[in-house]
Amino acid sequence: MKKSAIVEKIIGNLSQYSPSQNPATAYAPTNIALVKYWGKRNQELNLPVTSSLSISLADKGAETTLSISSIKQDVFILNGKLVPATSSFHRRLSLYLDLFRPNNLFLDVNIVSTVPIAAGLASSACGFAAMALALDKFFSWQLSSQQLSILARLGSGSASRSLWSGFVEWHAGVREDGMDSYAEPLHEKWPELGVGLMMVSESEKSISSREAMQLTIETSELYKSWPQKVEHDLKTLKQAIQEKNFDLLGKTAESNALAMHATMLSAWPPVSYCFPETIAAMRRVWQARADGLSVYFTQDAGPNLKLLFIDQDAIRQYFPEIEEIRPW
Repeated sequence: MKKSAIVEKIIGNLSQYSPSQNPATAYAPTNIALVKYWGKRNQELNLPVTSSLSISLADKGAETTLSISSIKQDVFILNGKLVPATSSFHRRLSLYLDLFRPNNLFLDVNIVSTVPIAAGLASSACGFAAMALALDKFFSWQLSSQQLSILARLGSGSASRSLWSGFVEWHAGVREDGMDSYAEPLHEKWPELGVGLMMVSESEKSISSREAMQLTIETSELYKSWPQKVEHDLKTLKQAIQEKNFDLLGKTAESNALAMHATMLSAWPPVSYCFPETIAAMRRVWQARADGLSVYFTQDAGPNLKLLFIDQDAIRQYFPEIEEIRPW
């Protein structure tokens, strides 16, 4: 099944909706998976092998503004700079807009992102989520959050989780058309929980998440145990959130991230997003825990770590360079 068929199933006939004559703006936060999404059962529709659970990073994300273009071409402005039409970034976004384009309408798209692009900080998640929300406003579709989560997923799997703040679960689903694969927020809030960005590099990664996922599925002997690991960790993490058990949450998230990266290392050729500085940062976290500080990390498909903590003052002493974020 093609993405266009899913769009038709959700929106119907695109030509019945007229674009707004005024710009439409929407914001979406980036999200960090505590139980990871790694592997697709359907590449075309971005359907995951497993469910996943994330936490959104409040004011870290993307704001997207759409307006009608005066030329027969999409124009993308990213953080004040024109995106070259020959770039992969331009092509990927234009292909996404093709799914929703009535009567050869082209758009000016102004994106302001507060996260580096393709550096393992889920820039595509907040980018496509903001795009889906802006399109809903621009064409007055008036879709439900569940429907918008599915449409965002067509751009990037993890974008399905970036429509909300706080904890969000993405259900893997079982249907071939993916209509049961969408995200929804958890009701629990945890104002004391902090996230710290430990930046190692903002450079674009050498292999995309999409490529690394497929390579891992096809060649890693360890991957066959990944779904069972996720099932166990999801159950444990939800328990930790309900009980406000920080050490259980941190241990589960860190273990899940390390397991994901282990499957990549066992692929062939091996995939590693770690720099020497990444490993050094991990060792600093482990030493801090040995010294009695309750701190854990998670790592996505990139070299940067995200620290999880409660004690803000102690974290500042051990890791003064991190950027602290309070999701609530």
